[in-house]
Amino acid sequence: TAGFFGKFYIFSAAVHQGFITLAVIGVLNSFVSVYYYLRVVKTSYFDDPEAAFRRAAVAPSMALALLIAVAGTIGIGLFPQSLLLLTQRAIFAFI
Repeated sequence: TAGFFGKFYIFSAAVHQGFITLAVIGVLNSFVSVYYYLRVVKTSYFDDPEAAFRRAAVAPSMALALLIAVAGTIGIGLFPQSLLLLTQRAIFAFI
């Protein structure tokens, strides 16, 4: 979700600034990358596993880091406007 909104804002800004050709090239490259993303999904969900699964040992610090990363990714994906305002203020502080 965060990657989608990032690409969306970049491509819409490019179109608003008149860089339509550049935005079209970016969108076409995004479609090419979908092929690689879908290959991973296909392998993960539809192909038979090559070996039996073993449960991995996860240290508490690793679990905490994963929890923070997941919460951040979902938070940015659901509420991107707050992060965008924060980054916009930081950019304008330097201008």
